[in-house]
Amino acid sequence: MVKFTAEELRGIMDKKNNIRNMSVIAHVDHGKSTLTDSLVAAAGIIAQEVAGDVRMTDTRADEAERGITIKSTGISLFYQMTPESLEMYKGDRDGDEYLINLIDSPGHVDFSSEVTAALRITDGALVVVDCIEGVCVQTETVLRQALGERIRPVLTVNKMDRCFLELQVEGEEAYQTFSRVIENANVIMATYEDVLLGDVQVYPEKGTVAFSAGLHGWAFTLTNFAKMYASKFGVDEAKMMERLWGENFFDPATKKWTSKNTGTATCKRGFVQFCYEPIKQIIATCMNDQKDKLWPMLKKLGVTMKNDEKDLMGKALMKRVMQTWLPASRALLEMMIFHLPSPSKAQRYRVENLYEGPLDDIYANAIRNCDPDGPLMLYVSKMIPASDKGRFFAFGRVFAGRVATGMKVRIMGPNFVPGQKKDLYVKSVQRTVIWMGKKQESVEDVPCGNTVALVGLDQFHHQECNPDKREGS
Repeated sequence: MVKFTAEELRGIMDKKNNIRNMSVIAHVDHGKSTLTDSLVAAAGIIAQEVAGDVRMTDTRADEAERGITIKSTGISLFYQMTPESLEMYKGDRDGDEYLINLIDSPGHVDFSSEVTAALRITDGALVVVDCIEGVCVQTETVLRQALGERIRPVLTVNKMDRCFLELQVEGEEAYQTFSRVIENANVIMATYEDVLLGDVQVYPEKGTVAFSAGLHGWAFTLTNFAKMYASKFGVDEAKMMERLWGENFFDPATKKWTSKNTGTATCKRGFVQFCYEPIKQIIATCMNDQKDKLWPMLKKLGVTMKNDEKDLMGKALMKRVMQTWLPASRALLEMMIFHLPSPSKAQRYRVENLYEGPLDDIYANAIRNCDPDGPLMLYVSKMIPASDKGRFFAFGRVFAGRVATGMKVRIMGPNFVPGQKKDLYVKSVQRTVIWMGKKQESVEDVPCGNTVALVGLDQFHHQECNPDKREGS
């Protein structure tokens, strides 16, 4: 079931170029937890069949009952990239195995302090927007919070299935709708732009926008389709991606690309012709149970179904076919790995947000360089209740050094003033834990760049405390 062990996970924790710390943020009910399920399924923590229904990160009884996320939950995932997908990757990396520390945060306006706590310990954010409702009030609030913490966003336009099943939207109309959603998100991103982050806007043709249906567990970026068509048109993938968005039209009758619609019946926009219509066609064929048509179509796409899956009907068949052809986990995890920064990159420009002391002392330098041999600098973002009554895990992120079981740490409470003894404690860490949604794995130590939960610090941190806790060595 689970495709990795705690030892494997601990192994990647040392490769700071192969770690991504990211949060999933959005307006309430735009499908964050459901989408997170698909990512969790890719790591084998839950079965693919139930992804979208379990809401693995809704760990509390009141969340399951109300169907909304109240507390942000951390989960560590292991993902192995294929050699083909890494061909396009330009950044520093260390092998093809990646560790993604993902935090699913609430979208409801009443729980925005939970979002701030989640953002402080991540470097990137997956912004989820409902393709029909578009950018809402809370989308703007969480985006503003993220950019204030210098967090790089990528976007997914979610609930695509509604366009095909419920609203039967035509291709051109769908393109205009998605285009407007992306534009609205970009306006907000440009408003709160930060010089150190550079351009934070998202562009489908650069691969920083995905299109997803969290409930059915499928998603794609233009990279997926560019790979399929690049060889057919004899152009490279990057060129093909540009043609799949914006004012690019293709007429199969003349086999020519134009920048204006020629007005003939066969001439359609690249995105509509090569991404939207093929999906629409496959979904319609599944829903009408036209299996004689479906198998040859899937064979052309190189999609193989297992024998027991071939007996499925209607919606169940459609869900399996789409998950096999365009798995959400692959599209979204690859987008995160390609376009979100690793801790070693992000801590260079985030150090002044995180550290209040002089920016040239040993502590600031250790954070800036994400140095595992430097002094321990750990930020506790929240306390999570443990199963023993009255006990809490201190959940946070190691920004420098490494934290180990049995190690003595200096804890600075909310009222700590440098140079004074008030609200300053020294205490041993009883246990270091990797957080995995509903369960926890104990490990010897955790190096910088990773999220961690600690046992034994709860008598100094109370649940009512201010989220701006700082802790270090």
